[in-house]
Amino acid sequence: MMSLTYTRYEVLRTLRNRRFFVFSLIFPLVLFYVVAGENRHAHLDGASFPLYFMTGMIAFGTMTAVVAGGARIALERSLGWTRQMRITPLSVGAYFRAKLVTGYMMALISLVLISLAGLSLGVHLAAGHWAVLAGLVLVGIAPFAVLGILMGNLLSADSMGPAQGGVVTFFALLGGSFGRVFPFGTMHRLIELLPSYWLVQASTSAVGGTGWPLEGWVVIAVWSVGFAVLARLAYQRDTAAI
Repeated sequence: MMSLTYTRYEVLRTLRNRRFFVFSLIFPLVLFYVVAGENRHAHLDGASFPLYFMTGMIAFGTMTAVVAGGARIALERSLGWTRQMRITPLSVGAYFRAKLVTGYMMALISLVLISLAGLSLGVHLAAGHWAVLAGLVLVGIAPFAVLGILMGNLLSADSMGPAQGGVVTFFALLGGSFGRVFPFGTMHRLIELLPSYWLVQASTSAVGGTGWPLEGWVVIAVWSVGFAVLARLAYQRDTAAI
């Protein structure tokens, strides 16, 4: 019961945070309209430009939404909430599950908003393709949700903002959210080992109604587990000092 109550509290607190909404949701949406609106009749790689760019912005927007949850963890650490949590009945697992739930909620809102923006610029997909897109994106952001928790336990509240922006932009750029980089050769093979590449592919795969190959599932799973192990170690080190 306490776990559900705390999760509800986290959801309500997130929905009331206007600045969080602006930076996590509005920026990718505005960027989509600015770039895709000017090129709504253009085509790229056999698809309309709004559809092509929408897939990249969905990846960027959902990554931003889930990693941003780490900023709240960093702030709560600075305020001593981690210390207080240890003397309450709320378990550590329930605390972090609430962060994951709110992160996924924000990612889902971002996905819906950018998808609606795409529809407003003439993007059309079959209902089944939209379902594939949503399902793969929600799986593909798993490592980034855990990354947000890791960063929140490693960084201070002051440094979390710049670090979050830099890390998300780095992954989004190499993954292809803003356009393909190194489309061929050795660098492309290295980029395929990044979770952000498969997050972008989650969107583009939906255009054809197909899913990831086995490699995509493996990459997402390995990064998720790796970040989870590091996040656990970071939390243990942080709480050992209090």
